Amino acid sequence: MEKETARIEAFSDGVFAIAITLLVLELRVPELAETAGPGILAGKLLAQWPTYLAFAISFFSIFIMWVNHHKLFKQIYRRNTGIMFANGLILFLVCCVSYPSSLLAEFYDTGSQQLVISIYTGTFVLVNLSYNLLWFLACRDRKLLRPGLTEAAILGIRNNYLYGLPTYIAAFVLSFYFPVSALLICVLLWIYWAISSKKVVLSS
Repeated sequence: MEKETARIEAFSDGVFAIAITLLVLELRVPELAETAGPGILAGKLLAQWPTYLAFAISFFSIFIMWVNHHKLFKQIYRRNTGIMFANGLILFLVCCVSYPSSLLAEFYDTGSQQLVISIYTGTFVLVNLSYNLLWFLACRDRKLLRPGLTEAAILGIRNNYLYGLPTYIAAFVLSFYFPVSALLICVLLWIYWAISSKKVVLSS
């Protein structure tokens, strides 16, 4: 079967690349007087640690999103309107990640910490839902999928994304009470997605 999704994948890769590059704009060079010594510069750099944290979390989150997007489109061979719009929703949310990342960098070490972490974790609840939607629409018409893809493989991918949803929801709810723990759950979820993506080894 000829693969019809090449343009979707190329466009998506471009959006992922731009979104992940925009994150670096949050890393700013401190403004200092010319007479300032290295100790003052070091202090200014250390004070920006929430920015470094937000950048690292968001970079690897988007990277894992790209890896999983690539894995899904290795199995999706044909497109329809539903597939294109579901993919568009994923790309919209990928572009949105830079905004809650900016909020996290700016307000993590303030009294608004809980609010910005809730916004951040809530964003990834939506991201997970969008991936589940894409795979649901692809599986609804099996003619869209790679020839020879087994039922067990289809269910395995579906379960892989469904298992992540309650964890993201739990992180979002937890963010209202224990925001730092909720953020830690997001970090652990990258590790889960990184490991689980390797397990999606599908027979031809």
